[in-house]
Amino acid sequence: MRQTTDTILMIRPVNFRMNEQTAVNNYFQEDIATENAKINKKAQQEFDTFVEKLRAVGVHVIVVNDDETADTPDSIFPNNWVSFHDNGDVVIYPMFAENRRQERREDVFITIEKAGHKIENIIDYTSAEDEGVFLEGTGSVILDRVNRKAYCALSPRADEELFIEFCEDFEYTPIIFTANQSVKDERLAIYHTNVMMCVAENFAVICLDTIDDKKERKNVIKHLKQDGKEVISITEIQMHQFAGNMLQVRGENNQRYLVMSASAYNSLNKDQVNKIEKHCQILSSSLETIETCGGGSARCMMAEVFLPKH
Repeated sequence: MRQTTDTILMIRPVNFRMNEQTAVNNYFQEDIATENAKINKKAQQEFDTFVEKLRAVGVHVIVVNDDETADTPDSIFPNNWVSFHDNGDVVIYPMFAENRRQERREDVFITIEKAGHKIENIIDYTSAEDEGVFLEGTGSVILDRVNRKAYCALSPRADEELFIEFCEDFEYTPIIFTANQSVKDERLAIYHTNVMMCVAENFAVICLDTIDDKKERKNVIKHLKQDGKEVISITEIQMHQFAGNMLQVRGENNQRYLVMSASAYNSLNKDQVNKIEKHCQILSSSLETIETCGGGSARCMMAEVFLPKH
């Protein structure tokens, strides 16, 4: 059982823009007064540079182009609709925004199999959409694959009962809490767990300030420490620069990298950088347009492939 992989799936955008359907509860999104074609072009440039940087250190990136005919402004974030597991399971998730449901594409699985990976079973939770129940993949669920624990901040996009069902199906211990951010004068649920928390092999980067309930906060810290993770805390301001939206991957010679955006990296202080670099190298790339319009960052763009090889 591994916590990190050297293979990731990424979807290159063709119609990227601010998604009005997700903006209702993603408070990271902003409207830019630029026409969509320009926004998409910038997003493509950021995407291509990011892929180059990952490949340069030996990460295997499977790139699939988005479907030009579908209205899928958020297709660049595949980790919300699919996850790939080392027993050959593929999980497909129910999505909050209707236009995001079109991101789920079977041809993506064909491409992954052609790249030498074996898919044994597809587990499909999407019928939950009919009941208005959602769980958006590794956006909503942070997996500690080695210790079989799953962390989830409940929100309109992360349903408690469905999360527990997922944990039962995959034999994970559920760790449930609520994470809030300040929006104007209110504390509102953060839309995805993966913007406030990242679990790597030996450490976790987490915005503890978002877990308002002291008991819940204590419980999360207890589980992380129990499993030998160094807890690296970030502030809510840093979280807004996507400092929680990171992913540890493997490159050449099993070298570990913590992947993040340039804005996330620039928000970190020296002490935080030193703590991370004790464990692995940092790889960052500018994702400004994607972050501003999409309200997601580096982690959201990478769907980890843990599937067995042919």
